[in-house]
Amino acid sequence: MNKLWVKLALAFALVTLGGIAAAGLLANYQLSTGFHRYMMQNQVDERLLPALTTHYRQHDGWAGVEGVFQTQSGNPGHGKGRGAPKHILADASGRVVYDETGTYQGGTLSKSQRNQAIPVEVDGRTVGFLLISVGNGHSTGTAQAFLALITQSLLQAGVLAGLMGLVLGVIIARHLSQPLDYLARAARQLSQGDLSQRVPVSGSDEVAEVMTAFNEMAEALQRSEALRRNMIADIAHELRTPLSVIQGNLQAMLDGVYPLTRAEIAHVYDETLLLNRLVSDLRSLTQAEAGRLHLNLVSVEPGELVMGVGEMFREAAREKRIALEKAIAPALPAIQADPDRLRQVFANLLSNALRHTPAGGRILIGADLAEDAVRFSVEDTGPGLSAEERAQVFERFWRADASRSRDRGGSGLGLTIARYLVEAHGGQIGVESQPGQGSHFWFTIPAEASADARR
Repeated sequence: MNKLWVKLALAFALVTLGGIAAAGLLANYQLSTGFHRYMMQNQVDERLLPALTTHYRQHDGWAGVEGVFQTQSGNPGHGKGRGAPKHILADASGRVVYDETGTYQGGTLSKSQRNQAIPVEVDGRTVGFLLISVGNGHSTGTAQAFLALITQSLLQAGVLAGLMGLVLGVIIARHLSQPLDYLARAARQLSQGDLSQRVPVSGSDEVAEVMTAFNEMAEALQRSEALRRNMIADIAHELRTPLSVIQGNLQAMLDGVYPLTRAEIAHVYDETLLLNRLVSDLRSLTQAEAGRLHLNLVSVEPGELVMGVGEMFREAAREKRIALEKAIAPALPAIQADPDRLRQVFANLLSNALRHTPAGGRILIGADLAEDAVRFSVEDTGPGLSAEERAQVFERFWRADASRSRDRGGSGLGLTIARYLVEAHGGQIGVESQPGQGSHFWFTIPAEASADARR
């Protein structure tokens, strides 16, 4: 099975068994070596090692060491029968210098034999190895039985620990892989259109971070889908009104209800202009949201920009009997901007101000310095905005008219487009307003020096 939890469980089991096997072999080797050395130390005459040490000091080597063993064999208590221990002595390099068994004469002790032998030390230096062989197999058989028992115990403990490792490995592996199973199921549901899917955040920090990222992604997708549906509904609503007017008027003309006059045709033409403006605004909004707005950046004098915009709207303000005033701070720094796009921002702000300012009111457009940016503003004496309205004023298709009526014009996209245009210049846009006290819209564009520094 290509399951993660199966692979993890097998890995846990293999690592556990490998570790136990290595530890068991090492323990068995050390125990066997130590036990054999212990057995030999019990067999050796306690007077033999001091005698060997004295002989080595006196002769500076093992020449004539046979005499030591012969002397010891003649001492009372030193066994001479078939079961008496046999001595084998090797020098520091392992070369056998004395052998009572006749097995190793002229040979060399292996490394394992040297590890089991009793070291002969002179002045803290190992000068030889004493190996003892028991002729009677009783004690050796007993030792072997004891070692076999120890080995069997280690094997049983290893099997038990391996089974426990396998069980714990399965439990831990399932615990680690379960959040991923949740994530996979939720991702499948998400791909099928169920954007409400969320997964419980659990597991290790890394897994929990993945789960949190998935939930954030699902929330973003759900929010984007809601915005998409709302936008489609808003676009359909905005397009339906002028199309219905055009269709109704044309049908009435064809049925003879309305006369085919220039005035009626002009009315239909006005609706096409409105429809064309809405489509143009939608295109601009799409480009802005996709980050594909083209800006023709040049050096712009803020004062000249404000004066030009004022002239553009002077006649419209006069017709509505609204005073249009200008306030430009002296010695403003130049800005790097697209003048056509900034005029579009001003046009959206001023159109809204003219639409909501009653006759006899006042609109003030201005420019002043705000730290390292130029701050442009449009202030009116209209009805103002509530806190809730201020939070939504830059959202697409939002209007202060609760009924969404079009008797006062506007597509509901102008301020949204203005926000994107200002942000594309590296600036900020905002509004300050209170109900009954008018509205003060503002936006900032970095001064030319600060804009160059950022680039």
